[in-house]
Amino acid sequence: MSDHSEAPVAPVEAYEPPYYVAVFTTVRTQDQSGYSETNARMEDLVKDVPGFLGMDHAQTPGGLGITVGYFRDADALTEWRSNAEHQAAQKRGRAEWYQSYTLHVAKVERSHGFTRAEVPQGPTAD
Repeated sequence: MSDHSEAPVAPVEAYEPPYYVAVFTTVRTQDQSGYSETNARMEDLVKDVPGFLGMDHAQTPGGLGITVGYFRDADALTEWRSNAEHQAAQKRGRAEWYQSYTLHVAKVERSHGFTRAEVPQGPTAD
């Protein structure tokens, strides 16, 4: 997906269930002309969907990409799925950018998280 190297690395927080996830797993084609721009536009557009909670991305060195979108309710997910610009990007993805993909949508029934506490760094003795 997009380059988030300047942003801190952290997963989307755990929300109070129930909520929904859309897990989009892809293998892309060699020709990625226009993909980055369209992907950035989709990331901006989905943020405007009421009930959008966040998104996680991962890419393996072998080329498998995974994006997980989090949505407060089924209506938010439906609004995103029905967005005309998103539908046009999906069509272009099937025609040009994806060798294969799967989409899994699930209702989250349990959710929790963990963040390690920062340990203050004092002077070190030699």
